[in-house]
Amino acid sequence: MIPLSVLDLVPVREGGTVAEALAESARTARAAEKAGYARYWVAEHHGMDGIAGGATSVVLAHIGHATSTIRIGAGGIMLPNHNPYVIAEQFGTLDALFPGRIDLGLGRAAGADGRLAYALRKDIVKASEAFPQDVVELQARFSGEAVSGVAAPQAAGADVDLWILGSSLYGAQLAAMLGLPYAFASHFAPAMLDQAAAIYRERFQPSEVRDKPHFMAAINVIAADTDEEAQFLASTNEQAFVALRSGSPGRMKPPIRNYRETLPAGALTMLDQMRSVSAIGSPETVREGIDAFVRRTQADELIISGSTYDPEAQRQSLQLTMDALK
Repeated sequence: MIPLSVLDLVPVREGGTVAEALAESARTARAAEKAGYARYWVAEHHGMDGIAGGATSVVLAHIGHATSTIRIGAGGIMLPNHNPYVIAEQFGTLDALFPGRIDLGLGRAAGADGRLAYALRKDIVKASEAFPQDVVELQARFSGEAVSGVAAPQAAGADVDLWILGSSLYGAQLAAMLGLPYAFASHFAPAMLDQAAAIYRERFQPSEVRDKPHFMAAINVIAADTDEEAQFLASTNEQAFVALRSGSPGRMKPPIRNYRETLPAGALTMLDQMRSVSAIGSPETVREGIDAFVRRTQADELIISGSTYDPEAQRQSLQLTMDALK
């Protein structure tokens, strides 16, 4: 069976709090570990009322203490927002706390506008141009090298698994050049999925980290007892996707029956794009959808995205999905 992992945005539900979102993510991570998932990743987002994972390394420490065996990591850290030295310290410290369990997925996109750049006191556009050099610096610091004569003791020798993330061809080319594993954000940006996978595999150069390519693709998955119930639960994510693309993101909303029937044609087109990389339905429907996606991508691993307004429904979805594939 192909390894499955979980991507968590740490959603803040309508009527809920950041503290409640963090508590639910810890419960979901424990459920994912018990069900047999390989990794539990948290994504970095800033300035969004409905996402509580902005302080990603702190959230990962919380998740790490709630679990014991599952790998935990950033899916990902948007490196232009940060100084690579500080990221090396943070993730080296996480490895000291949770040895052999830490992944560090790195993205080049800032994921922010000029207001956040000002808040961060960074020229994010310029910083993104140095992304390849910053990745190499992180590799050097984890190997114990004192870059520019400055050591990072917390990072030296840390067993951190570096990944390149992407939703375009740039990340595929860089991951191939550096011989690193590559994860594609196809759950919300599927347009270049097939081309990125092909480029990554064709151009991969073996490294000390990997002797062959390792490709992970993201897919939206909601499993429930029936197709109808799963479609209902998925309307929460559909509302969030439409709100985000419409420039009005907010907190996670309760599901709505027949939500798609309320939408204009443009919004339906956006949802159809997302649905092209989704498996939503009963366990049998989800299994068929995931099998088809694996055949299409030839992925070495899948990472599942799919929050629900009721956290217990998400945890049940994770269990049903894993059971369906056994």
